Amino acid sequence: MTAIIESIKKALVEVLNVENADNIKPSTTLFDELSLDSTSVLELLMVLEDEIDGLSVDPETLEPQHFETVESLAIYIDAQLEDVRDHVG
Repeated sequence: MTAIIESIKKALVEVLNVENADNIKPSTTLFDELSLDSTSVLELLMVLEDEIDGLSVDPETLEPQHFETVESLAIYIDAQLEDVRDHVG
């Protein structure tokens, strides 16, 4: 999960145009603390799909709670990757 959180932090740096991710923690809220909006969420998901091998975000599986914190998004991504591994393996 740590690798996923680091990928999310790297993607957030890119999407938000900030210098570094030092202040982004697993508990950081995406909307309240980082001021993401619907457009930046879409951009974040596209960057993450490019960054994380095997990740393909299915809009049908997305729920608002997946975007509460960095960690909740990491849990969602981990579950998506687990589904891919289950279908491949």
